[in-house]
Amino acid sequence: MKNYDAVIIGAGPGGIFSAYELIKNKPELKIAVLEKGYPLNKRHCPIDGEKVKSCISCKVCSIMNGFGGAGAFSDGKYNITNEFGGNLHEYIGKKEAEDLMEYVDAINCEMGGADARLYASEDPAIFKECLQNDLHLLKAKVRHLGTDLNYIVLENLYALLKDQVDFYFETSAERVFKEDGKTVVETSTGELFAGDYCILSSGRSGSKWMESVCEGLGIPTQSSRIDIGVRVEVPFETFSHLTDKLYESKIVYRSKKYQDRIRTFCMNPHGVVVNENTNGIITVNGHSYEDPSMYTDNTNFALLVSSHFTEPFHESNQYGESIARLSNMLGGGVIVQRFGDLIRGQRSTEDRIQSGFVKPTLQATPGDLSLVIPKRQLDDIIEMIYALDKVCPSTASDDTLLYGVEVKFYNMEVEVDGSLETKSEGVYVIGDCSGVTHSLSHASASGVHAARSILQKLAL
Repeated sequence: MKNYDAVIIGAGPGGIFSAYELIKNKPELKIAVLEKGYPLNKRHCPIDGEKVKSCISCKVCSIMNGFGGAGAFSDGKYNITNEFGGNLHEYIGKKEAEDLMEYVDAINCEMGGADARLYASEDPAIFKECLQNDLHLLKAKVRHLGTDLNYIVLENLYALLKDQVDFYFETSAERVFKEDGKTVVETSTGELFAGDYCILSSGRSGSKWMESVCEGLGIPTQSSRIDIGVRVEVPFETFSHLTDKLYESKIVYRSKKYQDRIRTFCMNPHGVVVNENTNGIITVNGHSYEDPSMYTDNTNFALLVSSHFTEPFHESNQYGESIARLSNMLGGGVIVQRFGDLIRGQRSTEDRIQSGFVKPTLQATPGDLSLVIPKRQLDDIIEMIYALDKVCPSTASDDTLLYGVEVKFYNMEVEVDGSLETKSEGVYVIGDCSGVTHSLSHASASGVHAARSILQKLAL
């Protein structure tokens, strides 16, 4: 049994900022961080575009796991807002949530991100233009680190923490239980870690594991939503008047046919489309870089339809997984289709993709997304593409590329109090595995908040 003041499960943004805040304020604390992935410098995806062109389902996915979490190789966008990215403000208050996000932003700047531009999506002219076309632009400040600068920030955070915190990489937490007033974590190798406090920060990829932990500790949960959609790739110029001023355009549309809400997500000007592996399922995502030498000629973003389920259905993630698996079965991974082909009811072919004016940045299988995505969600996506075309002409071009599927898995919502502590005393649940946060900034802020709660208890 290894004894610690605090045991943190997961070295994603929530876990990192929990450890940072604890050590910064009480350096004598003994803290362990358990992470099933690798250290940052050993996180490498084997896909090189030449010898390995698609996901080979590694035992531990280096894109999703390891120091920095799934956000390590993302485009590094920290959105400072309560408008989207999670419901943290419902637990701790709007001002406190924004103050924590500003605090995280300041730390990121100290760790090497100061040169990254801070955008503000409050341009009155763009806001009005969107409203006139039934599109709603959400307001936020966005610090865009880029995948490259985000990596540097994480390197510096690790360098700061590694001599004060015990990191256990390639260490998968299997079971969490109570013993003699402490929280004990059993790993896949049979090691036992006991902590006076335990912070669970396993991210979205740990959603199934979290269900078993909550059941074992008697922590109440409730079903969450699932987002299903596509990754859209267009020429950079199509959205340049938005991205030059706002960078991240969070636009929400309510469909006329079903009254569903569809939103843009993770916009990457000059970016690339990438594979993502979640529990062995290949989905699609997007990255962008701060370094101009790594720019592409395209912009990509997701269009996502949120689905909320009611009784008796509780398996929202499994619903999303089944759609993604269907895509994997038909396309061997991600499917790509030209918008014009989709509208005409024909599958895309390699020739049609290559003859188009938008050159794909991800090697995906040409196919037919209408065989994969349910009709309701597909109708919503098509309707929003036409709505976006009014603000950004050429969005609905024949050659616009749609990659599918993009699925955002949300953990079930874990019952926590205003400190993000569960009814199991000393056990905190933070970040995306809590169902409370859905973004880098909110997850990081939740880690700071939980750490401050523990520091207050230690001061008593």
